[in-house]
Amino acid sequence: MLNLLRAAQVTIVAAAVGSVALVWWVGRGNPSLFLMALFTLWVLSPFLTLAIADRVSRRSASSRATLHCLMLIVGIASVAVYLYVAAKPPRTTPASVFVIIPMVSWGLIATVVPIAAFMSQRR
Repeated sequence: MLNLLRAAQVTIVAAAVGSVALVWWVGRGNPSLFLMALFTLWVLSPFLTLAIADRVSRRSASSRATLHCLMLIVGIASVAVYLYVAAKPPRTTPASVFVIIPMVSWGLIATVVPIAAFMSQRR
């Protein structure tokens, strides 16, 4: 259990740093610092939410394990998609990926965390 906790915490921090670096790499030609700041905040929001949820979570071991698995999935999948976008030849709208992935992450968080909390209360 402690290994999963440590892996999730390291993954979420590394994924947040890597995602922000990739946002700035892909958007390096964008002259709008304000827009880049908004993208940075948007891309960071699921990682910060998961990190805060990990800190305040006092639920059962199974719900915490679910949260830690979600942290691993969101972190690894996000960086993998962002790396794919950054490695491909430039296309017209790579920004859409940096909008969609946090939205999908938020959907997972909003679905999985309440279900895990509900299931842990039933036990």
